Amino acid sequence: MLTTYRPEPYVDFTQPEPRQRMLDALALVESQLGRTYPLWIAGEAVTTKETFTSVSPADPNRVVGVMCKADAALADRAVRAAAETFKRWSRVDPDVRARVLIKAAAIMRRRVYELSAWMCYEVSKSWIEAYADTCETIDFLDFYGREMMRLGGSQPVTPYPGEENELRYMPLGVGVVIPPWNFPLAICTGMTSAALVCGNTVCVKPASASPVIAAKMLECLHEAGMPKDVVNFVPGPGASVGDTMVTHPLTRFISFTGSRDVGLEIYEKASKVQKGQIWLKRSVLEMGGKDCIVVDETADVEAAAEGVVAAAFGFQGQKCSACSRLIAHRDIYADLLERVVARTKKLTIGDTVLPDNFFMGAVIDRGAFDKINEYIKVGRGEGKLAYGVEMASSQHGSQSCGTQTGDSQHCGVPSQGYFIHPTIIEGVAPNARISQEEIFGPVLAVIRAKDFDDALAIANGTEYGLTGALFSRDRFRLERARHEFHVGNLYLNRKCTGALVDVQPFGGFNMSGTDSKAGGRDYLLLFLQGKSITERW
Repeated sequence: MLTTYRPEPYVDFTQPEPRQRMLDALALVESQLGRTYPLWIAGEAVTTKETFTSVSPADPNRVVGVMCKADAALADRAVRAAAETFKRWSRVDPDVRARVLIKAAAIMRRRVYELSAWMCYEVSKSWIEAYADTCETIDFLDFYGREMMRLGGSQPVTPYPGEENELRYMPLGVGVVIPPWNFPLAICTGMTSAALVCGNTVCVKPASASPVIAAKMLECLHEAGMPKDVVNFVPGPGASVGDTMVTHPLTRFISFTGSRDVGLEIYEKASKVQKGQIWLKRSVLEMGGKDCIVVDETADVEAAAEGVVAAAFGFQGQKCSACSRLIAHRDIYADLLERVVARTKKLTIGDTVLPDNFFMGAVIDRGAFDKINEYIKVGRGEGKLAYGVEMASSQHGSQSCGTQTGDSQHCGVPSQGYFIHPTIIEGVAPNARISQEEIFGPVLAVIRAKDFDDALAIANGTEYGLTGALFSRDRFRLERARHEFHVGNLYLNRKCTGALVDVQPFGGFNMSGTDSKAGGRDYLLLFLQGKSITERW
């Protein structure tokens, strides 16, 4: 009998043993940098002449890995191979498929420091952010495995005299999995494993910025006993590889996490019935947010400040759930802003592979760096810079240490890599660009609210609806928020990031996606179809 699922616990890196184990893992990963990784199609490793490199955002001269590069023809081959494999994999007992996931969770648990270290190198996650990513990965595998055991047999229906009636859930077919780079192990594994445990076969197109950690996921699945022809691994350009798989007539569903614009493009393409296609494709989409924390005049202001800083600047603000708007009641606005700035000043920034264990690393690449800095420039015209540095460029385009508002200390940003100092812009209007558009970086817009009604209107005043938080001691405002704060994940008196599998099923409203509720008890149903069977006696 399996143990009951529970979220994987975190470690404390200030303690000697976890710290040393992480340092050892970072050294191990460093010894493996620069290796070449193949595609996997129809159960075989496929090498290509054309390749691309994955580099470390903290040092773009550091090559994390070299990836073989798929094209449209290989993407077509992968989908067709997956369709053939589906005929066999779909008939494997659900409990057997579930045990593969549970075994993979055990393998990742043993490799937790190593997998976390890969993320420090490839996406510049801090130690604890990387470790939390790996823990969430383990949680997805453990939870989805147990869920498939629950859903695998006949489901309850109302008995009817003279007949045997049952409902069974059947797999859909070939799925396309397109994960993001910001949770390169957890979301990639969660999306992939959910589809697989239901009996579907998949074609995974990993994010181009984080393909190595996706290859490590595949290693763990293979080691756990997943047949090698069940997952086709096809890194390559979205315009050729992604489009080929999304529009392929043999594709049954697309599971995507990423930007709003790409999600809408996939949604539109998947809705068109292709020649030879005999089903309507499902689209499972998570497309980002413009999340906020609301703080009213009754709140614990110090607790709110702590939550805001953690949610705004953890992993450089590169989370779809990150707090990019702080909406503060006018009576506590100045006090709260002062506390947020004071806490932000204490944050450390640097290459997360170093033993210093920095809070913030680099943003993912040059494109992100340029985009975020452009938003900072826009924000400085839409409000007042409460904390940040003057813009300047270095060898790799990162900010050099300019003048900080409020003091003249050294900003602590390394001279190479895509590092951006945490930036706070206050006095921003609710309809300003930095209040409305997803920045995906360490930029916080601070907005003043006249009263609670105004704060709630501002919170709901974007096209997104992913996460939000309210700090308040007023019971009736907390109850109003339960009904009127229009987000898929609402947090009361805590930060708006850090959802745990089956504790806070994750997914949002409006342009944040299809509210898929990843890590929830109905998530697997998105990759299944119900079949009602009746036999009259």
